[in-house]
Formats: sequence, C-alpha cells, structure tokens
Amino acid sequence: MSTFAIETKQLKKVFKPLIGGSGLVAVDQLSLQVPQGQVFGFLGPNGAGKTTTIQMLLGNVFPTGGSARVMGYPAGDLRAKRKIGFLPEKFQFHDFLTAAEFLRLHGKLAKMDSRRLHNRIDEALTLVGLYERRNSKIREFSKGMQQRAGLAQAILHDPELVILDEPTSALDPLGRRSVREVVQHLKEQGKTVFLNSHLLSEIEMTCDYVAIINKGQVVKQGKLEDLLTDRSTVELEIRNLSAQILESLSRISPKVTQENETHVRVELADETRVPELAKAVVETGGELFSMQVKRESLEDLFIRTVEEAS
Repeated sequence: MSTFAIETKQLKKVFKPLIGGSGLVAVDQLSLQVPQGQVFGFLGPNGAGKTTTIQMLLGNVFPTGGSARVMGYPAGDLRAKRKIGFLPEKFQFHDFLTAAEFLRLHGKLAKMDSRRLHNRIDEALTLVGLYERRNSKIREFSKGMQQRAGLAQAILHDPELVILDEPTSALDPLGRRSVREVVQHLKEQGKTVFLNSHLLSEIEMTCDYVAIINKGQVVKQGKLEDLLTDRSTVELEIRNLSAQILESLSRISPKVTQENETHVRVELADETRVPELAKAVVETGGELFSMQVKRESLEDLFIRTVEEAS
C-alpha cells in the first residue's frame, strides 16, 4: 500500500472543443503527492485547474494523459471511491428532508449497515454542531448550516480520505472554527483531508502540507512550515536616516526599500541576520526607534509564487 493518499504523475486534461480548435488545457503534467494522515491544502487562482483535478481524483472526469492513484487504487476505481468522502463547493440537497433523513439517504446509498448508520448519523451531526436540529428540514437551514450538513454527509461513512471543496465559503467565523475542529478531529483519527479553499488564513491554520498550482501545473508543494521559513520582512523606524545607512543595510540584504523619511523595509532570506540590521543602523549614525520582524504568510507565499510562475 502506498504511503500517499493521493499520487498523480504527469496528470493532464484537455477539454476538446465541439468544432475545431486545439482545446482547453485545464490540467497540464500535474504531479502531486498527498501523504496519508495529513491535512493537505490545494491552492491556486481561479481557473488554475483545481476543480478539474478534484473531479479526476473522484473519477468523474477522465484524464487525457498521465495517471492518478487514490488510496492505492486508480482514480475512479470503486475500491477508491468507497474510501472517499466528498463535499462539493456547489451543493444541492433534497431540502424537503430533515437533516437526519438526508444523512440516512446517503448512508443507504453507501450501503451502510442500518445499526451503524443510526449511530453515525448522531455522531456526524454532533460533530458539525447540528444535532439539535436533526429533525429540522434542510430548507429551514441557512446556507452555512446546509454546508455543515454537507460536511456531515462527507464524513458519515467514516472515509479514509475526505475531499473538501471550499468547505468554509458560506460560514461565519464561528462556523469556520467549527470546521477547523472537525478537520483536526479527522486528522487525530488518522484520516487524510484534502482541502481546497480560497481562504488562505484558514489553510494556514489548518494544513500540514500545501500545493500551489497555476495554469494546471504544480508550481510549489511541500510541508507548510518549510515553505514559510525561507524569507522574512523587517520593518525599521530610523531617525537620521541617510544614504550611508541604506548602503550599510544593502550589504546585508539586496532588497532594501525606503518607505519614507524614517521607515525602511528589508527582506531577509535568513532571519538570524536580524541583529546585523540593528548593528548596521547604529554604527552608521542612525537612531533605531523600532524594529518589527514579519514572517512571510501563506498569502504572501501564494501571491509571490503565482506571480513568479505567470
């Protein structure tokens, strides 16, 4: 059995036009490795190929080239599908059903044992904070509550891999925190969570690994803590700022930007060199009033990576 919950090699999808033309390349030579038992963030700008990739992993769209394996089986294989729970971004539920009836329907479709299904319905609704509304019709739910009902559906059959497509898009801050707690619970159980979201702050708080794709290709992937340690920004407030001070700072970092008469921004690849900045200011006659170190956020990394790849 593979150590990867998801593994793609040179995966490609070209949507051919009905008449003439060369077609639209939605996914292009995409190679992805998602470790088992981790929370994996799948990021990219609109039109990058995220949804098409997810649909190929689910077996709903056939690739033009390359390969994809899910939980050790070819993507689309029934054995792989049985191990997947999925919450789509654009969901439509039978809103005349109650939350419990909705889950019972999906449990029967998944051929769950009746006794196990009964217990799992209560467990799933409790986990997403909807147990008290289990007998309410879905049409009475807000969009955010419907999204949480969809999350309960995704985890109902206790899958080994949970794929969530924009799971917090309709939720308020409390709802987003609830989803983070569910994701953490799944990880503690040894599940793999594959999470696609535009809310980068949520990804940064939740994920262990990330992949950033652009124009159908992976442009960066790895452990999040490793990807975010390669640069920092230091903001300095300096009185008596002079050309000599700027020159001295430039010897430490080639990326020095003067914001105004008293403020300078310096980018560092190595955070251990921060004390050298303070020393350089003082030794060249400057008065250092403040120094603030800001590590690169996931949003900074995302924007930089996409811009460099474009």
